[in-house]
Amino acid sequence: MAGVWTIILQHSSHILGITLGTVFLWQLLLAGYNLFLHPLRKFPGPVLQRASPLVWAWQHASGHQAFRTQQHHDRYGPIVRIGPNHLTFTNANAWREIYGFQIGKELDDNELPKARLFSTTVETLPRSIVNADREEHQRFRRALSHGFSDSSMRAQEVIIAKYIDKLILRLHEASDGKDAAALNMEAWYNWTTFDIAGDLIFGQSFNCLEHANYHPWIAFILRSIRINAFTTALKYIGLKPLLQRLYMLGGLAAMSRLRECIDEMMKARLSMANNRKDLFEGMLKKKEEWNLSFDTLSANGLILVLAGSETTATTLAGTTYLLASHPESMKKLNEEVRSAFTNSGEITINSVCKLPYMLAVLNEALRLYPPVTSGLIREVPESGCHIASEHIPKGVSLIHAQSVGLTEKRKMADGAPVQRHLLRFNSGRLIIARITGLGLGSSGLNVSWTTKKGSTIAWTLYNRSALAYAEMRLVLARIVYDFDMKLAEGNGPWIERQRVFGLWDRIPLMVNLKPVGLERLKGPRN
Repeated sequence: MAGVWTIILQHSSHILGITLGTVFLWQLLLAGYNLFLHPLRKFPGPVLQRASPLVWAWQHASGHQAFRTQQHHDRYGPIVRIGPNHLTFTNANAWREIYGFQIGKELDDNELPKARLFSTTVETLPRSIVNADREEHQRFRRALSHGFSDSSMRAQEVIIAKYIDKLILRLHEASDGKDAAALNMEAWYNWTTFDIAGDLIFGQSFNCLEHANYHPWIAFILRSIRINAFTTALKYIGLKPLLQRLYMLGGLAAMSRLRECIDEMMKARLSMANNRKDLFEGMLKKKEEWNLSFDTLSANGLILVLAGSETTATTLAGTTYLLASHPESMKKLNEEVRSAFTNSGEITINSVCKLPYMLAVLNEALRLYPPVTSGLIREVPESGCHIASEHIPKGVSLIHAQSVGLTEKRKMADGAPVQRHLLRFNSGRLIIARITGLGLGSSGLNVSWTTKKGSTIAWTLYNRSALAYAEMRLVLARIVYDFDMKLAEGNGPWIERQRVFGLWDRIPLMVNLKPVGLERLKGPRN
């Protein structure tokens, strides 16, 4: 009997050796093809990443990909091949050519389709604005646009202000009369934005501010951001079948529990009056006409909660850190806000729009700390396309590297060196900049500025920009009006210590808050 097992083990070891050798040889041949014969072989980039998708997948799953991509652009220039079939760009023209955005235009025929590899993990999940095809995506956007209009936003101000009042009250309670209590502002901002998003979408708060903690399914969603990066990495190296299997084994049960919570909230929202002014009213009005299923409504509700809270909280936290790291900028903002209002009741959506320095501060924070660093990945169609004067063949994944497009050290669009001052926080930069498209319109926001060399850097925020800016301005104005802020010891460098999984994996931001006068709380809200 022992002899039989010996023979089996010997044959098994031979088979395993042959299998591993074959796999290694195949990978070696594939790497050679990617380096020397692939249609993208002329584009610069790290050798290992041009040869194999494994490096990018590892960087993405470990949260280092955005920083590595920035380093690659610093070394190789505005176009970098970061995978065998994957290009990243940093100049403004590439942004327009990839995403097809034009000011005042809802849809551009030149927009490239989303890369399905990155937008869909499990095909059986309900369609949402994130994983829908182009036509369906535009339909969802049209339905939701009413909730982001000027008139709707004015109606929503009462809801937003209610939670900001709650935030200020809780911060005063947490400071408890201390000279400078150290509080985790990253968490407080997130609790506020989640409560606001819950009310504006599902008609009810998550009570994060009330309990000074995350709602259980909100905590689950935040944990899933890392998991999603891991699943993207598996798909990137061709292991989508394995991912589907893993989902059926464990992910399905977890998603089912999450869906139960979301479905309960959606049922409650559907039972409310149809004329409720919130972000979801437009989609509910189209429910019958477009035959939108309950699952589709729930899926979009979940996406809107995440999009409407995480990005805003990220920008507020980043702005607070950058301000607290630059006392002169903080002083200027304090003076602007405190000289503009005699009581907190005067701080409204209309009044904060008259604070130019605050807008400049927020825009500068967005430039250095964009809330979404990846995910807007497009795929070249059958006909191919031209990006940045380069012909790109079909099937290639393209992305404008937002996390590096505004801090690029090597070259600008015209090849001129970037001025080093662009790499530093300068809240006054946009005061003298050329700014277009500002305001509360729903068509989008395009901000650009020109360097001494005549080169232009630009970024674009879409429909949600009006509401996001209004919310951020209100929160920041109320915080600055009521408190002096100073970074607690051990909080720097806050940005560089984080990891990125498409969204920032934020770490606690401890800030010393010192109330500047409780009498200011007495002002009635308008």
